[in-house]
Amino acid sequence: MSGRLFGTDGVRGLANGLLTAELATTLGVAAAQVLGERGEFSEHTSDRPFAIVGRDPRASGEFLQSAVSAGLASAGVDVIDVGVIPTPAVAYLTDLTGADLGVVLSASHNAMPDNGIKFFARGGVKLDDAIEDAIEAHLKIVSDLPTGSGVGRIRSDYDLVEKYIHHLNSSITNSLDGLKVVVDGANGAASLVGPEALRRAGAQVITIHCEPDGYNINENCGSTHMGDLFKAVKEYGADLGIAHDGDADRCLAVDSAGEFVDGDQILAILAAGRKSRGELVGNTVVATVMSNLGFNIAMREHGIEVISAAVGDRYVLEEMRIGGFTIGGEQSGHVVLSEFATTGDGALTALHLMSEMKRTEKSLAELAGLVNRLPQVLINVPNVDKAAVVKKEVSSAVSAAESALGETGRVLLRPSGTEPLIRVMVEATTAEQAQLVAQELAAVVAAHCAIAQR
Repeated sequence: MSGRLFGTDGVRGLANGLLTAELATTLGVAAAQVLGERGEFSEHTSDRPFAIVGRDPRASGEFLQSAVSAGLASAGVDVIDVGVIPTPAVAYLTDLTGADLGVVLSASHNAMPDNGIKFFARGGVKLDDAIEDAIEAHLKIVSDLPTGSGVGRIRSDYDLVEKYIHHLNSSITNSLDGLKVVVDGANGAASLVGPEALRRAGAQVITIHCEPDGYNINENCGSTHMGDLFKAVKEYGADLGIAHDGDADRCLAVDSAGEFVDGDQILAILAAGRKSRGELVGNTVVATVMSNLGFNIAMREHGIEVISAAVGDRYVLEEMRIGGFTIGGEQSGHVVLSEFATTGDGALTALHLMSEMKRTEKSLAELAGLVNRLPQVLINVPNVDKAAVVKKEVSSAVSAAESALGETGRVLLRPSGTEPLIRVMVEATTAEQAQLVAQELAAVVAAHCAIAQR
């Protein structure tokens, strides 16, 4: 393996390619031993720590879950298998049960052949970079393992999902009676849980792509392929549509006219609603550097401060924890409501979005209208030295572009975290201007940051 094994959200790659049963087992052992050595395990009445382990419906999740569970048990950790369940549900149940760690087998919005392993520490929080690095380093260490009665046990408890659904519904105080919603479950982990939570809250629910078979997860559906949802909302005369990704930590939406509502707009709706009721801690919302400038302008007009974090919901969470803030999110639909969750939760977000519609008696289009999204163009420049983004020629070109755009536009150059790419993002008052400026900057980056050919 070259480079860092852990990405921005766990270990992810081709199942049985990068992510083998052997690696999953070894990661289970390493995670158990590193967390144990660091004193992250609590005292239990039993002799052993325990873990909550769940997965999305991918076929490869079956053998990978068995493998990581075997690794944990061989390292002396009891395992509770909670079955096919959203990633945020594993985080919640890890906290609820007092588990020492949680593990999810999922590649989120990636295509079916991929899979991934995400770890949660006690309390259902994602591991920080230092612990992930320690786990990765531990993969090369051969350690003594317990024998006899010291090995862990593995059991199933699929009924724990009921506690998660109850938690979701108890997070809102008004009924969703009278609202008709189409839910696209991406044939993923929320195919049953997401619609069921909305039904119990009183909504009329129509489902599409909620029939996972192990192979069809994210296949032309869900938050990355919303064409079917656009059509279904208009066909059924629904008030809105909700789209999740494979592991259901995202929520994107469609209004009654079939118009797209992104994560920035959802975040703005929820933040503004809390501000109007005096419930927004510090009058602050945490977003990312990729959030549309229109979002920032709308929040400023509502007297809400925006703190920008690096891309990735784990970094949004870090900024939220530092400031004690309770709401944050990303344009991609990861919304974190820390009063109720330790990570992005698509089903929770859908409930609160619809709750805001009922509370205000406004349509989703009316609520989403508070954000006037500026045209945004993103160009990936490949085969570049990411460190060269600080070159004088690049900095000068960026400064010139920013001066030309003024306060009605924005430029962002962001090196990819996993590939030899520099992402050039430009926002402007017109799509034509954004495209022109982005192309000009991309050409500068390509010319001055290219990897030297040997």
